[in-house]
Amino acid sequence: MGRESMDLAGAAAAAAAAALLILCFGIAGVASDASDHRYKKGDPVPLYANKVGPFHNPSETYRYFDLPFCTPEHLKEKREALGEVLNGDRLVDAPYKVNFQDEFNSKLLCKKKLKPEDVARFRDAVTKDYYFQMYYDDLPIWGFVGKVDKEGKDLGDYKYYLYRHIEFEILYNEDRVIEITVQSHSTALVDLTEDREIEVDFTYSAKWKETTTTFEKRMEKYSQTSSQPHHLEIHWFSIINSCVTVLLLTGFLATILMRVLKNDFVKYAHDEESAEEQEETGWKYIHGDVFRFPNNKSLFAACLGSGTQLFTLTVFIFVLALVGVFYPYNRGSLFTALVVIYALTSGIAGYTATSFYCQLEGTNWVRNLLLTGCLFCGPLFLTFCFLNTVAIAYSATAALPFGTIVVIVLIWALVTAPLLVLGGIAGKNSKTEFQAPCRTKKYPREIPPLPWYRVTIPQMAMAGFLPFSAIYIELYYIFASVWGHRIYTIYSILFIVFIILLIVTAFITIALTYFQLAAEDHEWWWRSFLCGGSTGLFVYAYCLYYYYARSDMSGFMQTSFFFGYMACICYGFFLMLGMVGFRAALLFVRHIYRSIKCE
Repeated sequence: MGRESMDLAGAAAAAAAAALLILCFGIAGVASDASDHRYKKGDPVPLYANKVGPFHNPSETYRYFDLPFCTPEHLKEKREALGEVLNGDRLVDAPYKVNFQDEFNSKLLCKKKLKPEDVARFRDAVTKDYYFQMYYDDLPIWGFVGKVDKEGKDLGDYKYYLYRHIEFEILYNEDRVIEITVQSHSTALVDLTEDREIEVDFTYSAKWKETTTTFEKRMEKYSQTSSQPHHLEIHWFSIINSCVTVLLLTGFLATILMRVLKNDFVKYAHDEESAEEQEETGWKYIHGDVFRFPNNKSLFAACLGSGTQLFTLTVFIFVLALVGVFYPYNRGSLFTALVVIYALTSGIAGYTATSFYCQLEGTNWVRNLLLTGCLFCGPLFLTFCFLNTVAIAYSATAALPFGTIVVIVLIWALVTAPLLVLGGIAGKNSKTEFQAPCRTKKYPREIPPLPWYRVTIPQMAMAGFLPFSAIYIELYYIFASVWGHRIYTIYSILFIVFIILLIVTAFITIALTYFQLAAEDHEWWWRSFLCGGSTGLFVYAYCLYYYYARSDMSGFMQTSFFFGYMACICYGFFLMLGMVGFRAALLFVRHIYRSIKCE
């Protein structure tokens, strides 16, 4: 009977994984229109218009034809994968026709009569530094909609111009497109300063040049920006800074903590040999309370389960990044990977939370499983609902279509929830006992009065500062990539910084746990988790600094997206590093209490 249930569980997991892959990749055709990217002279090359938006507000993007450009008679939308939709991409066939090796000087796109309200919309776009984005043979193209001439000092003297002519410069190698850039001609301008009816001739031209760059290396142009020597110097300085932090911390632990522990072991061994009655002090004398289970153990186990899942998710993302899956402008690949891996790792959260909850002698494992499932997804879902409503109000591309929301709900219902339950059942049936070197006394020992700097919040501030100082230089580049237009591709350096972060978090939590136990404060369970996760609070504080001092973001939508989604990311960071901190502290506490004789 047991083997049959395991077979059924395995089959259910396989079916869930298959359903997830179909939902993510089958519903929206991912295949490129020109999958081999080979063309003959005169062949049409796919050119998609994607979106427009203010340059300084990366989340605030709109459909290309929300601005009154030349609209084709039949607007054909490209079918998109889940990750592309989550990324805010809304690709449609562009009105421009640039066939392979077809060179021309000035081709008329359309004659368009702009009404006063159209002129006002274009002027507003030019004022906000609107850019447009297109894809030509899956290569990204950017250009600005227009420019502001600030000849006069007063705002009333400014002149606003729309670019009516764009020039495509395309490099090719034999039968493949290698590179494309767009230039807007400063001579072909339309004055938008006044609200009046204007007739505009939109034109475009194309120039082709041969290059020796191979097709396989055509994306290197985009990744090289973050690998330039002066950028690499800063990244290596960041790593050296982090390594110095780690060495100082490990040196501190090795010399001070190990010497103190050695003296403690000698002292306690001597105390056991002498039969004299003496006052009990230090960490040894709380051995009857140190393994007393924490309050709110269901929530504690759920935090550990969610933290373990997010840690596994992060490791998998790093593996995919290091093997080159997330090359620049691989549209939506990161979002697709996050959704797929999060769904498939939910079983880890269920297993970890329920097995640890049962080790803590918890009885209501079903409630614990529900809490684990909602602990991270719940706040994320509520944040998404609010921000999606804001995006709908702005008619932005960040607003997810109803079909995509249905797909995500189906993924949660068909994959995440079943795997969470299967993991929970496996955790409940594991029947592992909590390994405590010392027996817990019936009544808890009273904790002596502690100075202000030994209570939770000051300890969290101390614990979070060192790990944050090890990563803050790299944080700027990550923020500039996620909330800006920089490209981040140095995943190997980021992985080294991540490893350093884990080591520093573990070590600082161990040190603070020792000092807490030495002060005869035996309630270390929650403290170690909160101290480990406190780096997430420092990262969120950095968000405030980045928004006001290092970025030009503005407007309610961009501000709410930035602080809303960064709150969810920092909360995930808190759970993951809290789990790391607690696991390190638990190993340490078990080790020191195994080294002494406990009655």
